[in-house]
Amino acid sequence: MKGLFIHFFGLKEFSGISKKIICQIEALERNGIQMQLCYVDIDKDRVQRRVCSGTEIDNFGNGVFSKFGKWLAFRNLTNYIFSNNIEFVYIRSFYNTNPALLRMFSKLKKRGVKVVMEYPTYPYDKETQREYYMYKPIFFINRIFRRFLKGRLDRIVTFTNLEFIDGVKTINISNAIDFSSVTLAKRVEVDKKIFNLLGVAELHFWHGYDRVIAGLANFYKDSNREIDIHFHIVGAGAEADLAQLKDITAKLGMGDYVHFHGNRRSDELDEFFNIADFGIASLARHRTGITNIKTLKNREYAARGIPFIYSEIDEDFEHMPYILKAPADESAIDIHKIIEFKNALDLTPEQIRESITAKLSWDVQMKRVVDETFN
Repeated sequence: MKGLFIHFFGLKEFSGISKKIICQIEALERNGIQMQLCYVDIDKDRVQRRVCSGTEIDNFGNGVFSKFGKWLAFRNLTNYIFSNNIEFVYIRSFYNTNPALLRMFSKLKKRGVKVVMEYPTYPYDKETQREYYMYKPIFFINRIFRRFLKGRLDRIVTFTNLEFIDGVKTINISNAIDFSSVTLAKRVEVDKKIFNLLGVAELHFWHGYDRVIAGLANFYKDSNREIDIHFHIVGAGAEADLAQLKDITAKLGMGDYVHFHGNRRSDELDEFFNIADFGIASLARHRTGITNIKTLKNREYAARGIPFIYSEIDEDFEHMPYILKAPADESAIDIHKIIEFKNALDLTPEQIRESITAKLSWDVQMKRVVDETFN
């Protein structure tokens, strides 16, 4: 069986999303589907092209239309699917449902092509409110037309427990890990008087790292502290959100203890995980109206063998002994509580990793997608 994974953006070296897509494609292939990848390539001159398996099928140029053409032009993509006898289409949604996309779905359904669309997060309306201005019309149109997805999609893939979204029956999966590409942290003791917190993310306001910085400011008011806490933030992301974090750090006088490292290669990431005492996952999903979610970062910390903190509900980790839950509010994170929790934890990195290997691999999760789509 032939399949096609459709992504509405390009692939980036430092992007966790890009790595996830490649892992999903490889897992689908191991589950019996001969996959191809279709994405939008942007060259150094900002020329945007839709590319499927190395073949350019659309050239949107680098003008104003190029920024919107990829959301509206699907004729060549539809023809590519038909001419290559694609039987299964997996789409990572950008919440860009519009009449042109619905038209493509209708044509695919008439030809018997199975189409599933992944919603990376849900609900997402609050999340999109802070996206770039140029995307605002796309999200507005999506709110109008998403109700017409029913009858055109076979399934919506979601990381929630919802049975239906936008009237479409769901496939409920978890974000997962390719354990062959994620190495166990090899703990390096830097200094016993230093405790390293690590946050790795494509930064957005819902990560809530400002809560950790506020917690550090409270911690450093104690002149009798016996150790120093350092917070290493690895990754870029939304420029405005990153700038806000840097501004908060400066205002609270935490510049010596909060370190912004930007994007890092995989081998450099390993070095940060090796010195990490504790992981910082999402601490403010409540800002986007999300209560339940199964984030990729939670799984990576566990696969690395590192205990971590988060504030949402993630059913794969709620009762794990290496998890510290933060309240889903705007309070500063209690750094003393993190230290006490870590010092009392009696688990090896190998034991933490082993707790998720049987369930949270991409092979297991994408098998669920294949089984529920075709059975």
